Amino acid sequence: MKKMLIPFIVVVAVGLGYLAWDNKPSQANQPAQAKAAPAPEVAVVTMQEKSVTLTSELPGRTAVYQVAEIRPQVGGIIQKRAFTEGAEVKAGQLLYQIDPASYEVAVARARAAVASAKAELEPARLKARRFADLIRSKAVSQQDHDEAQAAFALAQANVASAQAELEAARIDLERTRVSAPIDGRIGRSSITPGALVTANQATAMATVQQLDPIYVDLTQSNMELLRLKRALANGTMQSAGEAGTRVRLILEDGSTYAQTGTLQLAEASVDQSTGAVTLRAVFPNPNRELLPGMYVRAVIEEGVLAQALLIPQQAVTRNAHGEAQALIVDGQDTLALRKLELAQAVGGDWIVRQGLSAGDRVVVEGLQKARPGMQVRVAKDTM
Repeated sequence: MKKMLIPFIVVVAVGLGYLAWDNKPSQANQPAQAKAAPAPEVAVVTMQEKSVTLTSELPGRTAVYQVAEIRPQVGGIIQKRAFTEGAEVKAGQLLYQIDPASYEVAVARARAAVASAKAELEPARLKARRFADLIRSKAVSQQDHDEAQAAFALAQANVASAQAELEAARIDLERTRVSAPIDGRIGRSSITPGALVTANQATAMATVQQLDPIYVDLTQSNMELLRLKRALANGTMQSAGEAGTRVRLILEDGSTYAQTGTLQLAEASVDQSTGAVTLRAVFPNPNRELLPGMYVRAVIEEGVLAQALLIPQQAVTRNAHGEAQALIVDGQDTLALRKLELAQAVGGDWIVRQGLSAGDRVVVEGLQKARPGMQVRVAKDTM
């Protein structure tokens, strides 16, 4: 009895399964038109021509504006030092006093020589005048007249020579006062009172450096300089005029120097070892924040692009060949890929040389889901 029931149960189960499958709605009976996926949203920026001031950042070092090494012009013993090391000094300020005693004697001797020469000059002058009157009446010989005139001229020369010696002695006496030739900050002294110095010695007694203003020497690639000149020559770039000479400084700690400088000169030759040209800028330095030898970076205004197209850097991608490209949205809201030729960066943008035109809508957000040929919905325009 049990053996007969098992086949019957199997048949019933298969029949019920068939009926259940037959009653299941087929895919053909499901809604034929499922909802299409919504078009991805993108944000775009509309290209517009703008006037852009181009800058270049160059490395450089500060250099002293003027420097004077203090050396004695006469010899003697240093009596005193009249400055504080590291202090600011003014031109003409006394720095050292050399013992003037021997030079004062020389001045007195020279003054006496002038007086003696003048005393000899007066009788010679009178004799020459007297003989000049007598020669007309032939009361004296021509030879005596000539000798009197020569003696008078010699006496005049002796006076002039004595006066020159007196002036030289006065100059030497004045040089016992060693003064600052320029305004600036004086460094440490290499001598002390009581030391013997000689005229024009090799060792400087001290050094004065003028730090306000101060120079900044910069180096620029010769290729970049040629590019700039060509752009100005063909009209692609316009000169910024007086503003083009302005220079800003970035210090080693990344801070910006408060004062603005001006570009003063460019070397007329190229360094053969580096292929660079040296530029020199001058900066005011009232607080002595800049010291000679500091490493800085200078931002120089080169010129103005009157009709520049700027594309945000986040909108630019690179293909497998390293070529710049960007997605644009055409009039039918369809994505298209454009290859770009870029120039330099300006802030967070690239300057576009070729590949885009004014009015093009460039995708800046939503690039992850965007593909060329896709229909998109423009969520916002950040023009």
